[in-house]
Amino acid sequence: MTTRRALFQLHWFLGITAGFVLALMGVTGAAMAFEDEIMAALSPGVVTLALPVGAAAGEAADSRLSPDALVAAASYQRNGARVQDVTIERDPARAAAVHFMPEKGQRRGDRSYIDPRTGDLLGKATGAGVFRTIQDLHRWLALPGAGNGIGRQITGFSAIALIFFALSGLYLRWPRHPLDWRAWFVLDLRKTGRNLYRALHAVIGGWMLAFYLLSALTGLWWSYGWYREGVRYALTGKSAPAERRNEDAPTGPSLPIAPAWASFLRSEGARYDRVVVTLSTGDKPVTMRVLPQGARFDRMTDELRFDAVTGALVKTDRYADRSTGETIATNIYPIHTGAFFGLPGRIALFLTSLTMPLFTVTGLLLYLARRRNKRALAAVTPSGQAEDGTGVLVVHASQTGTAERLARLSAAAFPRATVRAMAAVSLADLRAAGTVLFVVATYGEGDAPDLARAFERSVMATPADLSGVDYAVLALGDREYADFCAFGHRVDAWLHAGGARRLFDLVELDGDDADGERHWQQQLHAIGADTQQPDWQPAAYAPWPLVERTLVNPGSPGAPVYRVVLAPPADADWAPGAIAEIQPRHDPARIDRVLAACDATDDAALRDALATAILPETGMFDPSALKPLPHRDYSVASIATSGVVELLVRQCPAADGGLGIGSGWLTKIAAIGDPIPVRVRANPGFAAPEDPATPLVLIGNGTGLAGLMAHLRDRARTGGGPAWLLYGERSADHDRPFADELGVLLGRGTLARIDRAFSRDAGCGRYVQHLLSENASAIVEWADRGAAFYVCGSLAGMASEVDAALRAILGDDRVETMIATSLYRRDIY
Repeated sequence: MTTRRALFQLHWFLGITAGFVLALMGVTGAAMAFEDEIMAALSPGVVTLALPVGAAAGEAADSRLSPDALVAAASYQRNGARVQDVTIERDPARAAAVHFMPEKGQRRGDRSYIDPRTGDLLGKATGAGVFRTIQDLHRWLALPGAGNGIGRQITGFSAIALIFFALSGLYLRWPRHPLDWRAWFVLDLRKTGRNLYRALHAVIGGWMLAFYLLSALTGLWWSYGWYREGVRYALTGKSAPAERRNEDAPTGPSLPIAPAWASFLRSEGARYDRVVVTLSTGDKPVTMRVLPQGARFDRMTDELRFDAVTGALVKTDRYADRSTGETIATNIYPIHTGAFFGLPGRIALFLTSLTMPLFTVTGLLLYLARRRNKRALAAVTPSGQAEDGTGVLVVHASQTGTAERLARLSAAAFPRATVRAMAAVSLADLRAAGTVLFVVATYGEGDAPDLARAFERSVMATPADLSGVDYAVLALGDREYADFCAFGHRVDAWLHAGGARRLFDLVELDGDDADGERHWQQQLHAIGADTQQPDWQPAAYAPWPLVERTLVNPGSPGAPVYRVVLAPPADADWAPGAIAEIQPRHDPARIDRVLAACDATDDAALRDALATAILPETGMFDPSALKPLPHRDYSVASIATSGVVELLVRQCPAADGGLGIGSGWLTKIAAIGDPIPVRVRANPGFAAPEDPATPLVLIGNGTGLAGLMAHLRDRARTGGGPAWLLYGERSADHDRPFADELGVLLGRGTLARIDRAFSRDAGCGRYVQHLLSENASAIVEWADRGAAFYVCGSLAGMASEVDAALRAILGDDRVETMIATSLYRRDIY
């Protein structure tokens, strides 16, 4: 066996043993990187204190108790317990701290914060116990025996393994052209599968090599006494002083600090940030560890010793006067955490520690890939195959209802399945289910659907232990956007990072892609779904006659907009916010061009097949193999009791110079009386408030007025809270759809007010988002009254600008709360 082969075998063998420990140590080490800042932020009133009302910082500092008074107060509140040291902060907004003498056999006593002005003990910082557990995991895996148990030996061995990984990995990946920096540091993300795993493992390992060596070499300091003593001697030429056993600690009364403190203030008081005062007994001096102002990290301390009786300074050990070796030997912990190098060092060590699990995961994947090549796949039980009777949780994140529909279809394929919205799911639900199917849509430019943002913001923000969960993801998106299915990928990455097992690769769905739906269904069959379930097909359309078509903006500088009215059957029903799915048809002229280009026989059957299909470009084609055109969505402006389906349709140009397949069909090609294939589906993301008394703020532009009209008409029919319409169009003289009806609603009080903006008029030149800014105080007033905000219209421009305006007026946190409570809903396209 060659040296390289031997190193390789040892590299992967250690990787699947020590690698998991190192992953845990990396994550816990990252968690501790900003421990003090996190606990301070979580502990107002304990770590940080509010200054007295009206008091300046100097006045607050003058009102602080003396160190002796703080010690006395702390001891009194702990039934006479002795204080070992007291920490004084220069900043009057930060609490002081005291350490009590440890009990027999302990190395360190209890620590408590104390109010420097009142002497009241404040207790421990929030999260101190959590970070103590994280520290125990990091240092000895929280195993029995603490620092003297087997856990310390395991972490020590893993640190040695990390050194081996770094050096052997450097050797194993040595490139053919070592002087070409791109061979070392450039990551080619176009690679897939095993090649990608290898690239991630090797290239990112090269980025992190120096940091991991530093972490491992300093981490061994706490694992092995011989290592610590050897490094100390090599750096300083001295052995460590013997630690004083707690049993030998002085038992006499502590001497007053006042003389030493007064001397300290005279000599050092103007330039310290923090001072730790160790109390004196007998003839021992008072020791002070002083952190000067502007110190790079919190262990850059000077050590001063004062005579306890006279207060005279008897010994000074300045940090700046120490040799390089002494500086390193006394700062192993700051070097280990990166604090020694200031904030950039802490950030660097935080990030490199956080990426430690990457190498465990990629190394394991590479190992499994090799093993899979040696086994017959047919002999392996399909991963995650559900047994009969196993419960399945189907989670959906839907914007317009499509994802929820597919989630229900997915659940129907399993016995005892449960369907829930992502906003109503917790980590406990995922763990309890075991098998979870996620059907998640991507909204706009890579965003989560409105009602799923809270889940991503709170639950997905941090890694979670999902090691017992099997999952799959169906990601819905639109390829017209650059971040196609981005949210689905983020969900997938989060689950994978948490240890959940992917049942099969993420499936992407481009709109109403029947092929994508069939693929998802087939994947469900592989994990135990009902194979007798009918194939999923687009919902059956019903032929609803076109009964009316009216141009509503003659003379407008924009494209023509038509009011299109369809006659549904008498039993048709829908709620405000519903979407009409229309099966479009091509312009006959377009079909003529295709027939000519393909030299195909012109007959009625072929024309009918081509009318609703994606057209071939040139050459021979099989009519039966043509894929159907995707449907077009339109917001329904009418309510079910009207007996008609009313739409607003703007003519859109197509690339070939004609009209779009949807708008052209509805506004020009179809004749009055022609049947229009249509179905109306619910749109939960734009449904009316449950409480009709909820005020409505309706915001839209262009044909988005249709979706708002349904809510206004329903409110006029049923009564309820007032509504305010803010609407944007191009021209006041030509673009006023539903103007007469809106005037009636305003007169009746259904509409409390209407504000319009006309972007093309010389006297206006505004958009609907400008109306929000101009009426900011009224927006706040309506929000304070509990109004629900509904936005309908174009995604490009209007929706993002309106969203930004609302967040500027109401605040980001309040808007997010409104989304979570269904008080901010959007139907945009």
